[in-house]
Parts: sequence; structure tokens; C-alpha cells
Amino acid sequence: MAKGVGMRFLALALVLVLPGCVGANVASSPRPEARADIAPVQVGRDSFATWVDGFGLRAQAQGISAATLAQARPHLRYVPDSIRLDQRQSEFGARVWEYMDSAVTPARISQGQAMLRQHAALLARIEARFGVPPEVVVAVWGLETSYGADRGRVPTLATLATLAKDGRRGAFFEGQLIDALRIVQAGDIRAADMIGSWAGAFGHTQFMPSSYLAYAVDFTGNGRRDLWGNDPADALASAANYLARRGWVRGQPWAVEVVLPEGFDLRLTGAQQNSEAWARAGLRAAAGGGLASGPSRLILPGGARGPAFLAYNNYDVMKEYNISDAYVLALGHLSDRLRGAGALRGQWPRSDRALDLAERIEVQRRLVALGYDTAGIDGRHGPATVAAVQEWQRAQGLAPDGYINADLLARLRR
Repeated sequence: MAKGVGMRFLALALVLVLPGCVGANVASSPRPEARADIAPVQVGRDSFATWVDGFGLRAQAQGISAATLAQARPHLRYVPDSIRLDQRQSEFGARVWEYMDSAVTPARISQGQAMLRQHAALLARIEARFGVPPEVVVAVWGLETSYGADRGRVPTLATLATLAKDGRRGAFFEGQLIDALRIVQAGDIRAADMIGSWAGAFGHTQFMPSSYLAYAVDFTGNGRRDLWGNDPADALASAANYLARRGWVRGQPWAVEVVLPEGFDLRLTGAQQNSEAWARAGLRAAAGGGLASGPSRLILPGGARGPAFLAYNNYDVMKEYNISDAYVLALGHLSDRLRGAGALRGQWPRSDRALDLAERIEVQRRLVALGYDTAGIDGRHGPATVAAVQEWQRAQGLAPDGYINADLLARLRR
């Protein structure tokens, strides 16, 4: 989701951070989602009703009218599944390759290529206006909602109210709820028709309310920014607008898989250089040909034994949509496959076992005790934890690939 866009940008426990908070994925997406048959259940009714009353006063102080609140009030219900799912996200706990395996499937590639053909004229207009390639826009669509098939079935106002009251990021979700009411107040959609994911993201490309207000566009010219309907035009254009506004560079790749030369200095992991400098260091494109021009940094998401990538500016733009590196790698690789590229050449270290939650927390706790900043001790190994690992590895004279596995934990325990 785009941070603001959808809950994907939520900093999901998975590391989804509201992309521009773009949105949280729906049921069939790779990340855990609410079941289609979930029915909101009143839990702690008196407490929730009291919270709603207080929220109404705060919303009015921010410009939400009494009429809008009256329309919304019947839909401010408690959805306990949203709280449970808020505590259980996929991108942070799974190995990168496990997430990519579930996200970039033969069926998703085949269907995405069919969507490229079906919407070729629309996507060409979107690219001409925003500069984002069709395969990238369609890859977002595929990861977010399986090309519109799974846009979510949870009442948006209800789930946002629930997460605002009892979620891990109450202030954030209360702000999203007020923005959702602004959308209703503007007449873009009725409160009863605002449906989406368990995390409050909605539409084909799963925007959060704040991202909708900031980045949604009326590409069809019918006077409405419609991300919910069957026509995906506004949603696809809005996703492209989001990426463009966050700094997408026309003509530049998101990343390029590379082959490292024997004896390569892994201390360059995370370093940013131009393509000429990387070529002099012996890196070559895994698919053949020259390296794309422009500054890029070397990333090793599977450690020194896994595939290596040069990540360009557009990689970081994709992270604005969802801060999870696993998500970005899946999104970028899916976009490559949609334009006809092959599978990755490098092999993931699939024999490595995933650390359990207690072990992931221990990694962070030990790093923090040694003076490194992991941006929290929660078992979610996002960019800050990876950077802390790299700093520790450098200090220990180890290859600073930032890779976290059982071997690294054992070294931290010594």
C-alpha cells in the first residue's frame, strides 16, 4: 500500500509501512489478510462506544461535519480480527525467498501479462503522463489485490476505528479514520460503500485514506477518483502518480541482479557508486549486457551466498510504497517477469532455517545492548536492524552483508 496510500505503507509488522502507505493486502495477497467471511463483532462495546463519542468530538474539531459523522456512526463497529492481524504480519518473519515464492508465481506472471495486453492503451497513457512503466504499475496491482480480484471485504471505517482504539499505532489510524471521513464528506463515496482490507487500505492498488487524498487521480475524467469500482483506470493511474511523486526516474531500472567476482570485497555491501565504479570492481549483470547507468548500491538480501543486486533510485521509490525489502524485491522481480525477463540467476540459501520470534527479538536485544540502533526490539527485522547488523559485522571483521540467520545469532551470543 502506499504510505498514506494503503496499509501496505503501514509499517506492517511485516515491514509494510504504509506507503505512502499504500494499502494492506487483501485476502489472497502474499501478506496475511482478513478472511472473506469475517463479520465484525462487538467487543468491549461500552468501552468502544465511549471511544467513538470522544473521537466524534476530535473529528469535528478537525473539520468533519455533524452530518458526515451521523452518516458514518452506524459503520464505526469493532472488528477484533483487525487487531489479531495487526499483530501478525508476513514480510518480516518469512525468509525473503519464501515471500517471493508466494508473491511471484507462474499464475501471477501469466495473469499479469494478460492484464498488460488487455489494458495496453490505458497503461500507455499512464506511462506517458507519469513516466512509470506498465509492467511496474501492473505488478503493484498484482501484489496488492491479485489484479483487482481481492480488493477486500472489511468495512473501512470499522477497521480504522478498531485499530485507532486498540491497535499498535492508534494515533496513526485515528488520522487515517479522519481522512476517510474527509473522503466521505467530499462525496467521493458513501460511508456504507467504503470497503477494503483489514488494515484500512482500499481499492485495486490498496491506498490508505491519506494517500488517497494526496495522490489519487481522476484519470477517466468523470469527476470522481474511483479506486473501488470495477474499472481500474483511476487506481492504476493513482499508483503511478504515487510513485512518480515519490521520485520515480524514467528509464531507470529498479534494480539489476549482478554477479560478484571471486574475492569481491564484501565491505562494499550497502555502498553507493556509479555503474563505472561497479564495473571496475568486477560486477557484471547476471542477465548479460552492461550495467544500467546511474548511482546504485549493492544489496545482498540473502547474504553473501544469495543473489546480489544493484539497487537504483527506483528501488527506494518502491520502498515508499512498502518499506519491506521482501515486498520491493517481489514487486521489482514480478515487474521484470511481466516484461519477459527470466528467473533470478543467483540461488537463495534455502537450507537456512527461519529464526522464530524469540530469536529475532534476541538478535535485536543483543545488538541494542552492544550500542547498535535497531529502531525497536519487536522481532521485525527491517532496514534499521539490517543496518545495525552490518555495523556490528564490520566491527567484528566479518563480511558485512547484513544477513540475519542462526549463525549470526550464535556469534552474537559469544
